[in-house]
Amino acid sequence: MKTKTVELIISPPSPHFVGDGFRVHNFIPSVSPLVMERMNPFILMDYNSKFVFPPSDTPRGVGVHPHRGFETVTLAYKGKVQHHDNSGSGGVIHEGDVQWMTAAGGILHKEYHEKEWSKVGGEFQMVQLWVNLPSLYKMSKPKYQAVKNEDIERFKIDERGSYLEIIAGEYQNIKGKISTFSPINLFNAKLLKESTIDFKFPSNYNTALLVLEGSIVVNESENVPLNHFVLMANDGEFFTVKANENAVVLILSGEPINEPIFAQGPFVMNSRQELWQAFEDFNNGKFGYLED
Repeated sequence: MKTKTVELIISPPSPHFVGDGFRVHNFIPSVSPLVMERMNPFILMDYNSKFVFPPSDTPRGVGVHPHRGFETVTLAYKGKVQHHDNSGSGGVIHEGDVQWMTAAGGILHKEYHEKEWSKVGGEFQMVQLWVNLPSLYKMSKPKYQAVKNEDIERFKIDERGSYLEIIAGEYQNIKGKISTFSPINLFNAKLLKESTIDFKFPSNYNTALLVLEGSIVVNESENVPLNHFVLMANDGEFFTVKANENAVVLILSGEPINEPIFAQGPFVMNSRQELWQAFEDFNNGKFGYLED
């Protein structure tokens, strides 16, 4: 079995604000080679590294905006996020929870710091991924999959207390609760110092790691500091992750969707015509209405 090697270790890009509630490092798409096509089906990753927001009676966040053609995945590590959309759906994403929103044919929503959390403020840490949809499903009906932290499937790595959260996909015959439109593995590794875990994904799967706590070594030779992103090469199947200190690592690996990507703003489609149509539909009110 051939080792999947490290192609690139990327320092966190300079942060910028999305709205006034999310201070993010944009890893995907980013500097070459991390364009959308390279990590497809993962076409965007915004990482809100740990940041302290002061108390506010007016919750910070992002106002009403549309999406079409993909899914948004929000992983909450610190803080709480509230959301709602024009279908009447909504809720709170608590620490450790995952929300998987299939925007598909079109949705209007807004995301902001949960009201009571906002009044107190504190440390905030989140990841948002955009997951591409195959053309067959881009115009399907929107839906949500919300998984509370206590309901996430877990694999015990060792007797010391290290474990793997299996959000989507499968590890050691344990399947995550999230259903996906293409083959995707999304895991959180919670590792105590010196703990090691092995991963095996098909060589053609686009695979990456993000270090959210501590530091790690990949394949016993590549040291990766806090808040750094690891792009794995498509040259093998097997790799190892070891914690240099207590660590939290997000692991993502998925089969590429080999279809054209036409992306602009909040829409990701398969052709320029479909992209134009998305803007037309939004401007003509076909996405519905949601009060800001």
